[in-house]
Amino acid sequence: MLPRQQSQSGTLQTSFSLVPSDAHLPQEEPRSNSGQVRESPTESASSRETWPNVEAMLAKKMESGKTDNDNAEHSVVRRLSSADKISLRDIARERVDLISEKMHHLSDEFLEELKSGLRVILDGNGGSQQREEIFILQKLVQNRTDLTAKTLLIANRVQLEILVAINTGIQAFLHPNVTLPQTTLIEIFVYKRCRNIACQNQLPADDCTCELCSNRNGFCNLCMCVICNKFDFEVNTCRWIGCDLCSHWTHTDCAIRDGQICMGSSVKSGPGETEMLFRCQACNRTSELLGWVKDVFQHCAPAWDLEALTRELDYVSRIFCGSEYNRGLRLFWKCEDLKEKMKTGVMDSSMACRTILGFFQELELDSPRSIENGEGGRLIAPQEACTRIADVVQEAIIKMEMVADEKERRYKKARMDVEAFEHEVEDKTREAAELKVEKQRKKLQIEELEKIVRLKLAEADMFQLKANEAKREVERLQLIALAKSEKSEEDYASSYLKQRLKEAEAEKQFLLEKIKMQESFRSQNSGGADQS
Repeated sequence: MLPRQQSQSGTLQTSFSLVPSDAHLPQEEPRSNSGQVRESPTESASSRETWPNVEAMLAKKMESGKTDNDNAEHSVVRRLSSADKISLRDIARERVDLISEKMHHLSDEFLEELKSGLRVILDGNGGSQQREEIFILQKLVQNRTDLTAKTLLIANRVQLEILVAINTGIQAFLHPNVTLPQTTLIEIFVYKRCRNIACQNQLPADDCTCELCSNRNGFCNLCMCVICNKFDFEVNTCRWIGCDLCSHWTHTDCAIRDGQICMGSSVKSGPGETEMLFRCQACNRTSELLGWVKDVFQHCAPAWDLEALTRELDYVSRIFCGSEYNRGLRLFWKCEDLKEKMKTGVMDSSMACRTILGFFQELELDSPRSIENGEGGRLIAPQEACTRIADVVQEAIIKMEMVADEKERRYKKARMDVEAFEHEVEDKTREAAELKVEKQRKKLQIEELEKIVRLKLAEADMFQLKANEAKREVERLQLIALAKSEKSEEDYASSYLKQRLKEAEAEKQFLLEKIKMQESFRSQNSGGADQS
């Protein structure tokens, strides 16, 4: 099968962050996500690039207006009255006609802020709260029974874009540079069209009637992996493996992880021989991998740069690392050797490309089928037999040289590892000595601190003793002061009484004198009267 090519309708060369929609929900039927395990929005795309920098600007704009992380959808509603506010949850749970009527009266600026707020949530960089928010929104949308192709026809365009973005988890539907017809958005929402904007094929793609395409809603066999149900835009690569029979595609990583790449017999291998095969999960039939890898490299390798060629050789090494037959092992060793040479700068990408293509030609000549076709059942002449024996010997010598080169490479690698280990041991020893010195220094510092602490404790005891003595002295002085105060009060009372007594005596004397004077005055007055 030829390498995976770009979709015919694809015009975008980027990938999107998405949350896989439920692949088992019937179209136009009630949606439910019970018992469903979804991935994080940031982990849903198989490969990830970024949209233009407007995403970052919108994210900053939303982040600056955010005041409550628990209500992320309210962060875009700021300048309207409370009666006109529409949140993402309102769109997800309210009737289509009611929300559509409200959105007709809203400004374009507010609708754009609403979309940018959802883009920030779908981006998933805000942590668990944003992931929880998108899961809540998806649950609200997928549990509704009224979201059919008929009811969505009356939806506002921004409302429809938000519903599709929530249902698929793809923020590209909200991007200002992406404009899709309303009918296309409705078909994507009800799983009648591929959600990959670069594909957009009607589903099931190519009118496929296999069980996978019939039962997995939203699955497109032209751009999605049959195992993880994700898509990306990698083409002309060994990252994707195509089935020779049903033309469904699978990520190489997914196939390796799920054991879909293994040893087995095929129609191309001889009796009793095994080779590395890929078993398609869609049709459960096998495809031979060596020829597929050869076709990919012959069609695409001349256009790869050093980084791409290294990455593709790594994919081939991972595919054939468990190979148990001669050609697969030789291909694995060759890929490892070329990667090592390109890594060390011994070989550039063009030379490595010519080398691997020539190696594929050698493998084709050494294949059992080519040898069988060459014999044709005829008798071999002695000279030809000698030639073939010489070829076999030469091949054995080449194999021995390859094994020797591999052992030498492994020896060099082991030697480098040993030297690195020795350097590491030296570094660790030096670090241990430094740590020991540091430990001794810390120990001395601790002892010094302990001495200071003991001294301070002794000073504290001494000050406490002096404080106790001062307290007792204060109590004694207080008793003396109290006694003196009482005595002073008694003396004052005694002197006061004496003074009052003196005053009383003086007043008494004064009164007596006054009485005497009055009596003498009266006696004088009475004597004068008698004389007169």
